[in-house]
Amino acid sequence: MSNSADSPGTGSTGSGTGRRPRPVRVLTAAVFALAGLIFFTSFDTAKGTDIRQDGSLLKLSDLIQQRSRKNKGLDESNATLRESVESLAKSDAGTSKAQDRKLSGLESSAGTQPLTGHGLSVTLNDAPPNATAKLPGYPAPQPDYLVIHQQDLQAVVNALWQGGATGIKVMDQRLISTSAVRCVGNTLILQGRVYSPPYKITAVGDPGRLQQALAASKAIQTYMVYVNVYGLGWKVTDDGTVTLPGYSGTVDLHYAKPVQ
Repeated sequence: MSNSADSPGTGSTGSGTGRRPRPVRVLTAAVFALAGLIFFTSFDTAKGTDIRQDGSLLKLSDLIQQRSRKNKGLDESNATLRESVESLAKSDAGTSKAQDRKLSGLESSAGTQPLTGHGLSVTLNDAPPNATAKLPGYPAPQPDYLVIHQQDLQAVVNALWQGGATGIKVMDQRLISTSAVRCVGNTLILQGRVYSPPYKITAVGDPGRLQQALAASKAIQTYMVYVNVYGLGWKVTDDGTVTLPGYSGTVDLHYAKPVQ
């Protein structure tokens, strides 16, 4: 027989004392209190708006595009100032013609001056989102198979350099020795500016040698498998005579420094 003090529905035998709250009830009350606090915090943050649909919240993509436009404006301003400096330097009679020719040659090699010559362009593009395997024996495409990757762009740029290109432009920017072709997701980030596919790469050089270098690249041969199977974009065009712009950005090197 159980003790009456432990039986359901009976009070404590002690005078003036009530039943002790059960641990389960205490835990339940704590959970409801925490839920109420979370609800209030969310409401106070949203201020009565739908956070998912609030157009006033700045998206990361918007910030990237804003910074890209700002960098483009700074590049154009820098190019204008550079032209002014070069014009003033040429008007100075303190240098000889031989020195001027040497300086012009160095500027041409550095890619800071426009370059005119025979151009060849390569355009890469993402595959259609509903792409399927066009050839038997290949698996259904993963999302990763259908977009242009950093290594694809790098493979084209490297092949064109190996084919003797004297200058290369990616989209509307001239490449120099410190240029880095980088991709984040399905966007290209080049010298502080952001681009979306299709990506166009233009090189000045002998078109025959450039074509041979593209065909000989192992990385491009791998890319061509995805072109033929999943429909990634690939187009090579002979542009005739073209003029590549001079690089207009800063040429200063930025590197990490040890903490003192």
